Amino acid sequence: MKIAIVGAGSFRFALQLIGDLAKTPSLNGSLIALMDINEERLNATYILAKRYMEELGSALKFEKTTNLEAALEGADFVINTALPFPEGHEDGFIKYDIVTQIGEKHGYYRGIDSQELNMVSTYTYVLISYYDLKLAIDIAKAMKKYAPSSWLLQTANPVFEITQLLNRLTDINVVGICHGFHGVYEVFNSLRLDPKEVDWQVAGVNHGIFLNRFLYRGKNAYPLLDEWIEKESQNWEPKNPWDLQMSPAAMDMYKFYGMLPIGDTCRNGTWKYHYNLETKKKWYGKFGGIDNEIERPKFHNQLREGKKRMLELAKEVEKDPHIKLIENWPELFSKDKFSGEQHIPFINAISGGDKVRLILNVKNNGVISGIRDDVIVEIPVWVDKTGIHPEKLEPDLTDRVKNFYLMPKILRMEWALEGFISKDIKVLEEILVRDPRTKSYEQVLAVLDEILTQPFNKELREYLNY
Repeated sequence: MKIAIVGAGSFRFALQLIGDLAKTPSLNGSLIALMDINEERLNATYILAKRYMEELGSALKFEKTTNLEAALEGADFVINTALPFPEGHEDGFIKYDIVTQIGEKHGYYRGIDSQELNMVSTYTYVLISYYDLKLAIDIAKAMKKYAPSSWLLQTANPVFEITQLLNRLTDINVVGICHGFHGVYEVFNSLRLDPKEVDWQVAGVNHGIFLNRFLYRGKNAYPLLDEWIEKESQNWEPKNPWDLQMSPAAMDMYKFYGMLPIGDTCRNGTWKYHYNLETKKKWYGKFGGIDNEIERPKFHNQLREGKKRMLELAKEVEKDPHIKLIENWPELFSKDKFSGEQHIPFINAISGGDKVRLILNVKNNGVISGIRDDVIVEIPVWVDKTGIHPEKLEPDLTDRVKNFYLMPKILRMEWALEGFISKDIKVLEEILVRDPRTKSYEQVLAVLDEILTQPFNKELREYLNY
């Protein structure tokens, strides 16, 4: 079997998946094609992966390339974890910060990409996710030519928009994968419930899922959450900027929607929780969540430091055969623990291994009532060698979840795809005209002009014929 990882030079993620592969006996001996346009980071991942496999006693084989077609040729599975940035592959977060600052200069707090129900905005980049969607289309075209029967596991954000676009414009096998549903385990832990005795379902769209079924030992467990809110919620404090699952914002959303938001959905509320940093701290605790002007730059620096450490460790490993990664960096190079990501269980199940329950992004096809069949939804499914089999939702999502949350989020997805497909800058203008922060049409024209005329946005300008 051949598994291609696009964006293999990413900090942490590719190596975590490789570790999961090594710990899955039925996939031992597979060929892993590592692909990245950043040759230095690609080489680091290659060196560390080979050493990691030596320590685990794994028979996985590796090849590396900066060429997409070479990586995909003959692949059975393709994992897209790449986060492309405009004009090359240097520190793209600097460009993200520049675009955010331009937005704030023109009156758009946290940038024009922070939108109602879409505060997880690092990945959208100028409203239509141009660079991400273009890469996904390029991958799909290469798969069609070099690996026509393979599966694409879409991991890089925006998962919702990309998976929808590929289902709409191509006929490749594609599934969107995200780990945001792990928030359910924080709920179980906070309520002191044994996860093995909880019967649960989540459903919605990516970064917009709700706990529709919540039973503990066969009984409705939502009264236990109500009791926690009444007696313990006032003592809640976040452990870090990402710790939002039991936040006041999440509980407030639960009271309105009738079901608890899960994972990144807690970040993706309305402007009620996001007007400014003070407001964010009120609803998300002392850090104000991760999506603000203090914590987001810190996170970017953490990623930079992580990549730097990875590069340095690879150089040391290349020189010294006695360095043990499992001892040197146990948080990343685990001997026996799995990462919790769903990619390898999916690959294993589709390939004939154990049947597995996963939370995946697939076509709705009637699972969530009132949502079009062709819309990509995030739902519980069972996967085996015969394919993907969605569970029946019991109970259905509330009308408020559908009408106040999912429908507006689906509409924003459609706007983004319309902007990308039509190449019409008027679509970007209309998206911003509808933004509550907009005070005039002139404001819209000014912010788009300053962003699009940045030197690193030459490709985007040409695409939009601006």
